[in-house]
Amino acid sequence: MQVLITRPEPGASETALAVAALGWTPVLAPALTLASVPFALPPRIQAVLIASRAAARALPRTPLPVYAVGQATAADAIARGLPTVVAAEGDAAALAALVAERLDPGAGPLLLAVGEGYGAALTAMLRARGFRVLRRVAYRAAPAESLPEAARAGLAQGMVAAALFFSPRSATRIMELFRDAGLVERCTAIDALALSPRIATTLRSLPWRCIRATSRPDPAALLDMLGRPPE
Repeated sequence: MQVLITRPEPGASETALAVAALGWTPVLAPALTLASVPFALPPRIQAVLIASRAAARALPRTPLPVYAVGQATAADAIARGLPTVVAAEGDAAALAALVAERLDPGAGPLLLAVGEGYGAALTAMLRARGFRVLRRVAYRAAPAESLPEAARAGLAQGMVAAALFFSPRSATRIMELFRDAGLVERCTAIDALALSPRIATTLRSLPWRCIRATSRPDPAALLDMLGRPPE
């Protein structure tokens, strides 16, 4: 009984271990490949914001306070030796609310470290609260060119019972790869488990056995929803 894990590193291997601990066979099929982009922090900013673990791992060391979207992202920032890291409750809206509660728009701009093409919604939320936001690209995400052979074989043999999805972009790319590989009909035997309702909506264009979304943007909630394989 296999579970397809579509998230890239960092995070894919940790999820695979957690899935295996539940009794499933994890199969890595990252939809994206992430590459860090070096950047320098501009002067006179009051804080740094990070909305993903990939951004945390690309962040230059700084004495400034760092506000992270969730606990896992905060843990990666702390592991880099950043001295002051505060975690929000797991999504962009929670991060914007936390920043608005803790910081003063008049105290200087915020730097938002994001992946290329990401961060527009969070930037808009913060600007609506009066903050000046500077976005910097901390990493780039390239789409996977094909499904890994282990994933392709598991799908072709009907061994995959569930697939885990962590972002709309990853979900979109995996569906493209299913179509390219001629494996769309295999979706009818697979539960598509999404980290948010938005991701679940993205998945509707393929005939999954079912599509379910977590009630909170927490990978632990996705694992809870997966549960253990049937006896």
